[in-house]
Order: sequence, then structure tokens, then C-alpha cells
Amino acid sequence: MIRTLANQAKNKIGETIKVCGWIKTYRSHGKIIFVDLRDISGVLQIVFLPDLAPDILETAKQIRTEWVVEITGVANKRPGGTENKDLSTGNIEIAAKTITVLAQSQNLPFDVTTDGREINDESRLKYRYLDLRRERLKNNLIVRQEVTHFIREFLKNRGFVEVDTPSLTRSTPEGARDFLVPSRLQPEKFYALPQSPQQYKQLLMTAGLEKYFQIAKCFRDEDPRADRQAEFTQLDLEMSFIDREDIMKINEELLIDIVRKIFPNKTIQEIPFPRLSYKEALAQYNIDRPDLREDKSDPNILAFCWVVDFPFFEKDKEGGWTFTHNPFSAPKPEFMNDLLQKKNIENILTSQYDIVLNGSEIGGGSIRNHTPDSLKAVFEIMGFKEEKIKQSFGYMLEAFDYGTPPHGGIAWGLDRLLSMLLNESNIREVIAFPKTGDSRDLMMDSPSKVDENQLEELNIRTMPLDSKTTPLKKSTRLVSKTKK
Repeated sequence: MIRTLANQAKNKIGETIKVCGWIKTYRSHGKIIFVDLRDISGVLQIVFLPDLAPDILETAKQIRTEWVVEITGVANKRPGGTENKDLSTGNIEIAAKTITVLAQSQNLPFDVTTDGREINDESRLKYRYLDLRRERLKNNLIVRQEVTHFIREFLKNRGFVEVDTPSLTRSTPEGARDFLVPSRLQPEKFYALPQSPQQYKQLLMTAGLEKYFQIAKCFRDEDPRADRQAEFTQLDLEMSFIDREDIMKINEELLIDIVRKIFPNKTIQEIPFPRLSYKEALAQYNIDRPDLREDKSDPNILAFCWVVDFPFFEKDKEGGWTFTHNPFSAPKPEFMNDLLQKKNIENILTSQYDIVLNGSEIGGGSIRNHTPDSLKAVFEIMGFKEEKIKQSFGYMLEAFDYGTPPHGGIAWGLDRLLSMLLNESNIREVIAFPKTGDSRDLMMDSPSKVDENQLEELNIRTMPLDSKTTPLKKSTRLVSKTKK
């Protein structure tokens, strides 16, 4: 017999069906036993009547919450007055004929029938596979799938090509610390996990893809916050032969459609989205990601806005120049000569544009430098020597010598956007297996020490740190065994 999901049972009235799932609740009313069975689609009431065979009744008496069972029985309408209006399946029940216990469960470390907000975060993360049984988190993951599916269809219908880019790449100065991966076959050399697909997507424009997107995993070794993790997901896209207005227009359309079709209970405060220059934002709100909601007490109001015209460069701690967003941005057209001549640096504005929602930056992008001279000028202003530029970005400069079109793009923080649309205060609530604030996975107990044989293969050994070598707070450091 083919299994029937809980939410399909209402279409099987009078039929004998098979249902499978977890026991959510167990109630014994004299000779009659009631259980609520939970599966991915919902909750279904099962009733065990006293005329069943003794062995079936005995098994029914022994089951407990969170046991996994298979039940066959007849789908019936509930007697009048016993319906449960809080459930989509609340007007039906299954009169059990058989029950098979598929797996037993120990007492859970916490209740999974609540929304979970009252439970210690460390417990929830340690037993995340149990935490995900609760309705709120299950729904968050289902909505996340709906959003990513919608994005894919929206962009595919507009000529975008989804391309996977490598997770093992090279370390380059992009603003955050890289996660490094040692190479066994190339001793003393390391890959880096991508902070973003930035360089690959620009090279795809050189390759002639013209419209690219990806739901991309990104990695940055930063201090996490409530809306940031070391490992996160971006909607990443890039387009050729466009200007800033084209990029902003298609992203605005996509965000509006997501809200209207997946979050109809939300209201976008203003369409088209307001625009502020960086200078205006600071002058009016003292921040470059202003919260423009007229009623901040209403969680269903969405106040999107664009912030544009950022300074390209700012002074670093040593008094030199560094980029404010990323080094691959192009200046606004009227500042291109200043960039190439490396003058008026403090006044150069970039083509960067940020999309802000209710006081949080949910995405950012820019028109890119697509010629070797303009990209090289950025690194020269930052104080990079010729050898360093060639070593870190020589492949991009070479690629741009082979006919790269004007292009630009954007990346959204998908976890952050989803958490806001779902009224969650932390992005962990929309990630299946998130990490703690200090980037630990309590469920898998990672990061962890590895076997000495693995380090041997990688020509690496760990050494205790001492105060003479470095002020780092970590207790060990990695060194190459072959390094002299």
C-alpha cells in the first residue's frame, strides 16, 4: 500500500490508507486511545478503538511521543463537535487497523512542540536534528525553498544562466579573512574558500555568458553577529552590457515579486524604492543603511531603499587608501579619469549600490572595472606594487585583455533577507545547520582536531604558541613541516 501524507488524507474519506510519521501526542481515554501523528505535511489524529485485536491494542498502549510508526486505517470524518479548527486536517481522523513501530525514541532533551524560543541556544544547536522537528523551523526551511525556487524561475525566464563556481580557489585581498585549505599534492600551498564568487562571475562575463546567477555558498573568517555567519548563502548575479539602472530595476522587480507572491501578509511601504545618496543618508539618518519605516512597531511593513554614490576609497589605519566596498567596482563615469590618473582620490565616487531593508543592508553591488588599466589603478592607489598586483590578480588583468564587456552585478545576503521576511531575529533560524556565535558546530563538534596522519600527509604540524612568536590568542599555530 502506498503511503498517504497527513494533508492528503482528507481526499481519502472512506478508504483504508497507510500513514507514517512521529507520535506528537498520546492520550488514553479509558478503552479508546488517541494519538496525533506528525509528518512533513501536517498532523493527523489516529483513534484506536477497543474492538481491535489484543496485540494491536497492546502495541498502541506502549507507544510514546516521538516514536516513529506506520499505521493503516480508515479515513473518516470526525463526529460533529469534535473537529479541530486549528488543524487543516482537523475534520478527519484515522480509525486504526494496524500499527508497526519503526523506531523508538528516548526522552527528548527539550520539547519540540513549542516554537523553541524558550530553550537555550546551545541545546538547540547541539540537538539541531531534533530542533528542526518543530513546526516553526520546518516552515522556515520550506519557505526558504519556495524563495530560492522562485528566484531561479524568475531569472531563468529573463535569460539568466545558473552556473556553479569553484569552492576551492585562491586567497586574494578582498576585505575579510580567508578560510584556508592546505593542498596535499602541492605542499606548502593553500586553497581558499570563496568569500564570494566575485572574480569568477566577472570572468564569466569575459566568457560571454552575459547573464549569470548562482545561489552561492560563501565563507568569511569574520566575527559573527546575529545576521552574519562564517558560512552563508548569497544570491549572486552579474550582467553584461548594462548600466546601474538596469541592475537596480531587475532586482527591485524580483524583490517586489517575492514579497507579493510568497509573503502576501507583508506590505512594501513605497514603490518604486526610495533612493538616497551615501551623503544624504549620513546627513539625515547618521547611518548608511537607514530604517525608513513610518511605523516601526509593525513587523509586516517593509521599507526598502537604495543607497548610492559611495566614496570609492577611505583611509586605513596606516594612513593609506583602501576600498570601501570591494576593489572590483568601477568609479562613476565622471570620476574615471581621476581614477586612472590617481588624483582627487578622496572625492572619487564609486558605482556601488546597496539595497537596504528596515535598517539592514541585504545586498550590494556595482558596475565593475572591465579594463586592465582601471582595475590596476585601484590596486596602485591602495599601495600595491607591480609584483603584488600581478601575483594576486594577474589572471584577471590578462583576461580583461581579451575583450571583456562592460558589466555589473549584485549579491544579496539570502539568509539575512529570509530572516527578516520571516520575522526572525537571528539568521540561525532560517539555516538548517547553523553555527554558534564563535563559529562552532555543536552538533558535529567542529572545528575539531584531526589525526596526526592527516597532518603528516599535508606536511603540517601544530605547535604551541608562545609569547615570543605572536600575540594571537589561539593555543596552537600551523606550520609547514617542509618549511625551513
